[in-house]
Amino acid sequence: MANPDPPGLGPAVAGVPRLSPPRKGGAMDADSRTKAAIEEHWRASERGNTEAEHAIYATDAILDYPQSGERFRGRAAISAQRGGHPAGRHFTVQRITGHANLWVSECLITYDGVPSYSVSIMEFADQYVVHETQYFAEPFGVPAWRAALAEPMPGRSIAGA
Repeated sequence: MANPDPPGLGPAVAGVPRLSPPRKGGAMDADSRTKAAIEEHWRASERGNTEAEHAIYATDAILDYPQSGERFRGRAAISAQRGGHPAGRHFTVQRITGHANLWVSECLITYDGVPSYSVSIMEFADQYVVHETQYFAEPFGVPAWRAALAEPMPGRSIAGA
């Protein structure tokens, strides 16, 4: 039987699509493939497709939520905790940036109409997320002491000013 795992692509996972190896002539470079995989992760999150949403994770990936102290081990646990979320969710990706094995996504996630800003830091190995740290913050008003120093971000108003 032929080896299903070409060098450098990591182990094959049944039913989970893997990023394609580079092809000659017009193929995406590694950073472009990784960014495309992250974009698909967020699109799948928006669609509620938990299988596609979690295809980006290694089977033994770790997800940390520092604000609550939670750690989830393994793709199955990560998928189960997200799939079991009781709120309706809407994802708006504001920015994805990174290089090589470290990528950051900034998103606005709305849970049952309540906005929360999220920063997701993803570490990759063999084209899969092996560790993600995700931070969440609700919008807050501008303190009076600095209101005169600030200007609104593009497309936003200054809360509480």
